[in-house]
Amino acid sequence: MSKESERQTRGGRIDPELSWAGWKVVAFDPKKPLSAYNKCAVKEFPTENGPADYALCSAGKVLGVVEAKKVSLGPQNVLTQAERYSKGATTNPLNFRGYRVPFLYSTNGEVIWHHDVRYPLSRSRRISHFHTPGALTERLQQDFDKACQRLKSLPNNHQLIRPYQVEANTAVEQAISDQKRHMLLAMATGTGKTFTMVNQIYRLMKSGAAKRILFMVDRRALAAQAVRAFASFEAEPGLKFDKIYEVYSQRFHREDFDEDEKFDPKVLPASYLLDPRSGHAFVYVCTIQRMTMNLFGREAAFEISDESMDEDDDRLDIPVHAFDLIVADECHRGYTGKQLAVWRDTLDHFDAIKIGLTATPASHTTTYFRDVVYRYEYERAVREGFLVDYDAVTIKSDVRLNGVFLREGEQVGVIDPESGAEQLDLLEAERQFPSEEVEIKVTSPDSNRKILEEIKKYALEHQEQYKRFPKTLIFAANDLQHTSHADQLVEIARDVFGQGDSFVQKITGSPTVDRPLQRIREFRNRKVPAIAVTVDLLSTGVDIPDLEFIVLLRAVKSRILFEQMLGRGTRKGEHYPDKTHFVVFDCFDGTLLEYFRKATAITAEPPRPEPRSITDIIEDIWSNRDRDYNIRCLVKRLQRIDRDMAGDYREQFAAFIPDGDVGKFASQIPQIQRKDFVKTMALLRSEKFQELLIKYRRKPRTFLVAFDTEDKVTSSTAISDARGNKWKPEDYLAAFARFIHENSTEIEAIRILLSRPKGWSTDALRELRQKLMLAPEQFTEKNLQRAHEMSYRKALVDIISMVKHAARDDEPLFTAQQRVNRAIMKVTGSHGFSAEQMQWLERIRQHLIENLSVDRSDFDAVPIFSRYGGWARANRAFEGELPDLLKQFNEAIAA
Repeated sequence: MSKESERQTRGGRIDPELSWAGWKVVAFDPKKPLSAYNKCAVKEFPTENGPADYALCSAGKVLGVVEAKKVSLGPQNVLTQAERYSKGATTNPLNFRGYRVPFLYSTNGEVIWHHDVRYPLSRSRRISHFHTPGALTERLQQDFDKACQRLKSLPNNHQLIRPYQVEANTAVEQAISDQKRHMLLAMATGTGKTFTMVNQIYRLMKSGAAKRILFMVDRRALAAQAVRAFASFEAEPGLKFDKIYEVYSQRFHREDFDEDEKFDPKVLPASYLLDPRSGHAFVYVCTIQRMTMNLFGREAAFEISDESMDEDDDRLDIPVHAFDLIVADECHRGYTGKQLAVWRDTLDHFDAIKIGLTATPASHTTTYFRDVVYRYEYERAVREGFLVDYDAVTIKSDVRLNGVFLREGEQVGVIDPESGAEQLDLLEAERQFPSEEVEIKVTSPDSNRKILEEIKKYALEHQEQYKRFPKTLIFAANDLQHTSHADQLVEIARDVFGQGDSFVQKITGSPTVDRPLQRIREFRNRKVPAIAVTVDLLSTGVDIPDLEFIVLLRAVKSRILFEQMLGRGTRKGEHYPDKTHFVVFDCFDGTLLEYFRKATAITAEPPRPEPRSITDIIEDIWSNRDRDYNIRCLVKRLQRIDRDMAGDYREQFAAFIPDGDVGKFASQIPQIQRKDFVKTMALLRSEKFQELLIKYRRKPRTFLVAFDTEDKVTSSTAISDARGNKWKPEDYLAAFARFIHENSTEIEAIRILLSRPKGWSTDALRELRQKLMLAPEQFTEKNLQRAHEMSYRKALVDIISMVKHAARDDEPLFTAQQRVNRAIMKVTGSHGFSAEQMQWLERIRQHLIENLSVDRSDFDAVPIFSRYGGWARANRAFEGELPDLLKQFNEAIAA
């Protein structure tokens, strides 16, 4: 425990911290009036309840009280002392429910706790630095409660906003009104998180609840996308967001925008960060890496990302109140433990409301942002028609499931991963590569070709049915230099699909891809390329609404990554409004989809641990920190070095250990350190020996091309029910047929369709749909239609046909339009009608195609009828015979 006294803590830690924040540390002088202490931290300031350690004074007022403790004591629970001094500062002209000083602090020089006692719901919180005099003056002038009242009274009726986005805004605003400072918004990919938050930010700025906003993303491409979102948002009729409030960004590169796009982002003036003013009202869009660099320097920034930075990016002394609100977009990102620490430090620097946005909450995001204030799941979005569901095609490949077996005498290609040089070789002994080593140590061109040929069958079927080639995204295992799986897939796909080089493109972060962000936009907005091969560049934050095929040739184990990959296809079509679903090709015989089928809303996926260096392990042994455990760790590390190092490096190790045998030395360490600990540790702690342990040359990696390996590839289609279960189309329809047979007399709607069509009505149709959804299989019309389409090559079969066909195989399958036209002809075929009656009959026909039933109430409730006079006028046109006519239509529909 530190022996540092409180006096030493105050002089060596707290005084400098206050000075950094702009407070002049001075002793109290009873001869001076309060107005003489401007921007001063006054030591031992007297109150009726005793002297405060520091009083933060400015413009004739005491704005803050600081309670100081020595560094060895935790400061959180001593805020009550600051409260006592606040109540005792009776000469101060302020008064908030008996508190005469509003802003309270407690600190031990390393940790600072803060409490704004003006509001009953305000909670104390830890902050990174003291507020500046300007920050406290600004906050004193603000009335946060009134701003929240204005916020909640603003109408939320933007013409493009969706109901669930209004719900999300309401939840966020309630949390802010309740004085919550951390919150998480979890919305499925494709449901408009950015639009929701841009609308939210506008409302916060307009109400005055927050004026200086930081919108932080994890990649420069997403920053450019966010800038476009703010610029295109029509905040008020005829006025875009950036015409009402300033929108700034970090410096972009030209390739971050389309070639024909206006490239005019405004770079934030440094003064906005260094000297925040109450009159500032702006949004600053930047990457987490850029803000980390501004706060902690380049080295810290590179810990969290390897994205390039501009030469003039500088470290800045940014005060904690620079922003009122921080939005962390795509905050699910998987970090190592060290990266997560930097990510947290960056967010924690600012004393601001923090909102995390994600489609896939991870454990570290829920831990940091605490409250998931609103959740909009993928299943609900599909159910409400804002996203599309997916069909699953399982592709069974012997190579992907069982690996590659090479026989003695088999010819293989041997590639040098360093240079790309390739030579042919004959195996002198058989070799077995398990499936997890495929595309890492060995590849089978035949396997990749047959999988792509299988996918081509589905693509051509799609093209025949929809008159367009499905935009396809293929996730490859890797894009390593000279042994790239992505490159191989591109080459084979160009050959298999035969549409030229531009038809298939690789889009990864590899240096071999020219302007990858431009390639992404071309894939999104143009018909060609129709197929993109990626690894993870397109797995998150990229909006491709017309994507219809997703091919999983990468065996991922991260739920977050898997859900983000599937999220690329969930959006409704932009150029193709008839996109009703997308197709996922699981090239591992459905094992990926099954593995992640029970993915929870909160993905319990901890940050990847940062491996300790071998020197850290040795130092822990020397310091007797969990010695036995660390010795076991050291043995494993040395054995790994023995397996990985190039053979000629044994000679260099021989200068330290017998024969340079690292493996043998590792196995002997537990014994020899017990015999002579100091001597053993002297060797292990030797600078030259440790340098060798770190910088030893690794054995050359080899990569084999199994030319003669032939793969067996088959596929089958599956339908996802509402519970996530996968069904073969024929099994789904068989289950549906069983349900119809078992309930043919139990469910009135089914009984009407099978034996009593005169009873068909809107109520019967409603009952049928409800009962199907309540079945264990949760039958939906959309899934049933897709099953019929796959099994019978008949698209958009109506629900009545499906029920009748399930009961009797000889019943024909009709579309809703075919069924309605047939019914209309049956009822009206031999009658003559006036022009007005024909107009009403056409309206009835259109309504029946959409609803498969019609009743009197529809005429005054449905616009296609009500706008032309509703029931009264329609019945008059048919001379009072319309009720009987509707009964005939309903009976003919059900017949």
